[in-house]
Amino acid sequence: MFVAMRVGANDGVTVTRNPDGGGTFRATFGFLSTETPLSNIDQTKITGPHRWYTAVGPRLSFADDGLTFGTNHHQGLCIEFVERIPKVIGPRRHSALWVSVANPQGLADALGC
Repeated sequence: MFVAMRVGANDGVTVTRNPDGGGTFRATFGFLSTETPLSNIDQTKITGPHRWYTAVGPRLSFADDGLTFGTNHHQGLCIEFVERIPKVIGPRRHSALWVSVANPQGLADALGC
């Protein structure tokens, strides 16, 4: 648990589907969170392992405007967006979010990617 960030059991990702076919994707990491319509998700890719210091915690990518919500460095899912999501940390909006989840393939399937 990341006590300083107040990361706890209620943090993670949520995929909500509406009866009309729409829905939302929400990710929380302590006091940080982001939400976007499922229609804004372009593609996903399972990646890892990574160096722990680039994957654990809330991070910005040095290579692009990507955001990380990571609790481990072993494996996770990179979610790329059609339109950038509002900035969570850093100076710019984010074109991608990497999350370390227990089942990256299951999340990719739930997102329809």
